[in-house]
Amino acid sequence: MKKDKGIMQNFDIIIIGTGAGGGTLAYKLAPSGKRILILERGDFLPKEKENWDPLAVAQGRYKTTEMWRDAAGKEFSPYQHYWVGGNTKMYGGALLRLRERDFEAREHFDGISPEWPLKYSDFSPWYDEAEHLYAVHGTRGIDPTEPPANNGYPYPALPFEPRMAEVSAAIRKQGFNPAPIPLAIRLPQDHNGRQNDRLHMELYDGYPDPTGAKGDSHVIGIQGALQYPNVSLLRNRKALKINTDKSGRRATGVTVAHEGMEETYHAETIVVACGAINSAALLLRSANEKHPGGLANSSGQVGRNLMIHNNGVVLAYSAKPNPSTFQKAILIPDFYHGADDSPYPLGSIQNMGKADPLLLADAVGDDLGKDGKDAAHFAGHIVDFFITAEDLPKQENRVTVDAAGNIQLHYTQNNLEAYRRLRDKLIGIMDRVAEGEGVGGTTRYYGFKLGIGGVSHQNGTCRFGHDPKTSVLDVNCKAHDLDNLYVVDTSFFPSSGAVNPSLTAMANALRISELLAK
Repeated sequence: MKKDKGIMQNFDIIIIGTGAGGGTLAYKLAPSGKRILILERGDFLPKEKENWDPLAVAQGRYKTTEMWRDAAGKEFSPYQHYWVGGNTKMYGGALLRLRERDFEAREHFDGISPEWPLKYSDFSPWYDEAEHLYAVHGTRGIDPTEPPANNGYPYPALPFEPRMAEVSAAIRKQGFNPAPIPLAIRLPQDHNGRQNDRLHMELYDGYPDPTGAKGDSHVIGIQGALQYPNVSLLRNRKALKINTDKSGRRATGVTVAHEGMEETYHAETIVVACGAINSAALLLRSANEKHPGGLANSSGQVGRNLMIHNNGVVLAYSAKPNPSTFQKAILIPDFYHGADDSPYPLGSIQNMGKADPLLLADAVGDDLGKDGKDAAHFAGHIVDFFITAEDLPKQENRVTVDAAGNIQLHYTQNNLEAYRRLRDKLIGIMDRVAEGEGVGGTTRYYGFKLGIGGVSHQNGTCRFGHDPKTSVLDVNCKAHDLDNLYVVDTSFFPSSGAVNPSLTAMANALRISELLAK
């Protein structure tokens, strides 16, 4: 077995993965003095000019080349990133809390989203801490669906650019409650230590950030953890399996692949934080005599209840120019719990980063070139939105692995009526915005719904609960079947809500870190 120079083989804690869960957990555990090893299958994302090259990013320069299969066996390219920091290296930094009612059983168009074994109040103090850790900028008291908080955001919301301020005011005139999107962003400080009020950055949402301003789990979590001598990080190590003792009750180590060879590292406690899909796949690949159906899988629930959200892009074109650069601004929360014509939840609407002209040809289609309107014209007149409706946990929506350990997703979209109605609500709002501006020209809409490859909001594959027969983890995210194995990423979600899952993963990691530090 090849060993790394200067790296011991035995640790108190091994954390597999450096994303929102693993990176945050490492940061919080680092001061404990415990010997901690962090394993990451990727490397540091390089700082290079292509970080902000829309074409390079769109062509998948930073996305994994790994191919997964759907239920029919057809290969697809997942929106999955293997870097130190995981998928947070490419996220848009929107950190929203699940709403109080998300923790209760709720009826939807296609069924029931289940009650959580813990409630919002159990997560609230950890949400507070996560918002401080990740330097979240926002404004409380505008969003009527916002859950109660013990204090305001650590930093004030970024001011809207002029066009976004106009759009927000026009939406408010319609009786809605547009609010600033809470963003994890570390703004430069003046000589007195005060943050500047904005960041001059165009490419942020869906791009790597070489400046380190984006609050991702690499620059916040891993860099913070590595300040302590008891913490080690090994990169380019893909976890192949978790080993157990003869009883099957204790995990003993992690076997990884590195440069064509296998290495095994041992620890008293092992934490899986590979992301909901890869965490489930790792547990399934770790099957042994005592766990023939996969590690921690006596319930048969590992990999099941996969949720990825009903996400979609809506590009609202109007005659009014939109010269905004940092457009990730407006959250429209008013349909989260339903609408006057809908008794069931619809979801959330957010601005997304500006679409680059190079990437608009497919979206605009036959309208490109009409009346002399080129891609640059469309990019300069579009307001970009990202909409999220909840998908429900279904037993048949699951992660499996084949004999070679390759990932297959069996996933059928559900609760699509909520998505359709949410899109219609946004179109109605933006139609009225255009009418009120009186600049002429019919508003047009472009965009698409994300399919099975859009896994950036993946969750639910190792749900937590009280009953070992129906859940994989207990309420402290420890596997029911093992004494020292934890899963600390979005795998533990019993339901998905309709907001980005990153903040809940971070808050939960802080919650679990307090238990592991003792």
